[in-house]
This record gives sequence, structure tokens and C-alpha cells, in this order.
Amino acid sequence: MRKVNVAKITAAVKKICIDTNYKVDPDIIKAFKTGLRREKSPVGREILRQLICNADIARRERIPICQDCGLAVVFVEIGQDVKLVGGGLRQAIEAGVRQGYQQGYLRKSVAKDPMIRVNTGDNTPAIIHTEIVTGDKLRVTVAPKGGGSENMSRLKMMKPADGEAGVKELVRETVREAGPNPCPPIVLGVGIGGNFEMCAILAKKALLRKLGKPNQDKRLAKLEQDLLRIANDSGVGPQGAGGTVTCIGVAVESRPCHIASMPVAVNVNCHVSRHGSKII
Repeated sequence: MRKVNVAKITAAVKKICIDTNYKVDPDIIKAFKTGLRREKSPVGREILRQLICNADIARRERIPICQDCGLAVVFVEIGQDVKLVGGGLRQAIEAGVRQGYQQGYLRKSVAKDPMIRVNTGDNTPAIIHTEIVTGDKLRVTVAPKGGGSENMSRLKMMKPADGEAGVKELVRETVREAGPNPCPPIVLGVGIGGNFEMCAILAKKALLRKLGKPNQDKRLAKLEQDLLRIANDSGVGPQGAGGTVTCIGVAVESRPCHIASMPVAVNVNCHVSRHGSKII
């Protein structure tokens, strides 16, 4: 049994919260530059240039990429041979989020009550998903998620007969209805199967995959490419100004499901697609 002090989790969460809000991943910057060569719209090309410039300023000046610094979504994989000491897991994560958003001067975006709308003032509570895995390591992943893109996400309980065609139609509708709201070019996470809540978690976890890395299942990898084409055929373009680069990546994750249903979730992410991980 390996003991891990929860103070290490707090430190990791704090750092990831700040870093992911200041630095755009290199794979995203590469996608912007590729999109700049592909984009046919002059306005779209100028927007992509501005996104690249904005990312460079944020990195150099250590300031947030966007005013919406996101709701902290945290995934924790805990090895079954790990014993946490020094406090509780949730408390450690919340402390890391609190410190990261306060010390990083990041906007606090959590309402204490969904209807009364009073800000908690420190961006907690976070959304926390835990999973027990083999081994004596612990992996913590933080994905700050902006409200504009989250609001454009969709979940549909499809009939099994809807099949792949139904998934494609849902993505087509989601992207077109979203328009400029999620700050395209977007990244899409698609969860298929499981049940009502599991397909949504699958879609969220799909967004954690390295941009452009295909699913290991060749059938799903082809579906990812088809969905990417469908999204870009929408004509929404960078920031909704029209063009050919509406989406820079699609990741699909799948799970077995009940014989009577086919749940599908489309989680829309903005162009920076923030996330970072630390193994402890």
C-alpha cells in the first residue's frame, strides 16, 4: 500500500487550473495553423490569426486565454493500492481549485444555487468524477469548461434503429444550432451507449483525448472523421462568421448499452479545449 498525502493533489489541481487557463495546448495551436491554410473565408482566416495571437499573448503575459475561465471538472483515477492520508479527497480538490482561481486571478463562475444565482466567490464546488483502477498511482485531470460551449451540448435517448445515421444527424443539428455560441472552431466529444448519465460522462471524457488522436476501434475512428466532415460542412466557420473551419477535432467514446436504447451525448467544447493531467 502506497501512501499519498492529499496536499499533493491540492498542489496539482491548483497548478493545472492556472496553466490550462494561461496556455493553449500545442496540438490546438497546430490545428489553428492548419485551419488557417484550409480556411477559404478571408474573415475566417483573420479570426484564426487572432486566435493564434491571443494564445501567444496569454502564454507570454500569463493571463487568461478567455474571460470565461470555466467550471472545474475533475477526473481522478485512484490506484487500488493507494491510501490517501492527510485529509479528504474532495476537500483537497476543492482547495486546489480555490487556490488556483484566486491566486491565478481567474474569473469565478460558479453559482451557489441554480435559480438564486449567487456566486460562491471561489469557483467551488468542482464537478468531480472518481474511478478506482489497478496500481499504486493516482492521476488527476482538470478540464475547466466554459458555459457558452456547455450550453450548446445535447443528449438524446435514441432508438436502436436510429443507428449511425442518427448519431450523424444529432451532431449535424447540434453544430448548426450552436452557431457562434460555443466560440468555434469547436472540439466535439461524443458519447455513445451506456445509459442516460454514462453517455454524457463518455462525451466529456472524450474531450480529454489528444486532439487528432483517433479511436483505437477502426469503425469509431472512421465515424470520427465522418462527424468532423459533417461539422465543417455546416458552414458556421471561425467564431460563427462563416467558413470551412467550424470544428478542429471529434473524439467518440462508446460503451455497451441496454438492448432497448441507444443513448448519445454531444459535448461541445470551445476552440481552446482546456485540460491537463498530473500523475502522482
